[in-house]
Amino acid sequence: MTPLPVVPNRELGQHFLADENILGVIGRLAELDRRDVALEVGPGLGVLTRYLADRVDRVHAVELDRTLEPHLRDALGPRENVDLVFGDALRLDLAALEPPPTKLVSNLPYSVATPLVVESLDGLPSVGLWCVMVQREVADRFFAAPGTKAYGAVSVLVQLATERTGFHPVSRTVFRPPPNVDSALVACRRHGDLPSNYPTLKKLVEAAFAHRRKTLPNSVELAGLATRERAAQALAALGLSPATRAERLAPADFVALAELLA
Repeated sequence: MTPLPVVPNRELGQHFLADENILGVIGRLAELDRRDVALEVGPGLGVLTRYLADRVDRVHAVELDRTLEPHLRDALGPRENVDLVFGDALRLDLAALEPPPTKLVSNLPYSVATPLVVESLDGLPSVGLWCVMVQREVADRFFAAPGTKAYGAVSVLVQLATERTGFHPVSRTVFRPPPNVDSALVACRRHGDLPSNYPTLKKLVEAAFAHRRKTLPNSVELAGLATRERAAQALAALGLSPATRAERLAPADFVALAELLA
């Protein structure tokens, strides 16, 4: 690997993708097609951006660090199918991108990985497939099973919207500088429309896991979504004890619970 043209910004947690051998794995898991419009968050020095641009119709590359612009433009060369957008991906109106992205393919910055994926589930309805490089423990959370330590709000929301189609552990050596944590590629495909009550359901799920040691009725009341008594009655209707905690409910159970509380 050649020396980096810039010094990574530690405050931004920059770990640039530098080993192009991983690109083929990303391309396979992302099921890239010439008709795709890819959204890439955190393009860094443009290694993945360039790869995507040569294989899809258009790339929206969103980068927070404006100082990387000359390096990105140099990496892309004459390619004209890449839109460089500078700003905070969590604050930008990504749904306004034209043409709308059909796939989210990114080496995601660790600090935004979880909220970005969660918000894209309903905030980017045009996206039908995700292929993201994230911290290994984050990847494990996405499709964790109920009752496990990794299972949480993000597990429920991701599983309500998608099904996992691929997983690939990633060596620390593909990044410059190498991070102190393991990473993984995880791919998932949207499996249908979100439940009609998704906004309320999302609030319920996030409230339920906000206090993991509390029972569901207590968590729901603390969030102002329902009284403890009403929540306990809803759990009873599902055949569950009022002492049940959030990690015991499967995603489908949360859908049913939200309907009962409504």
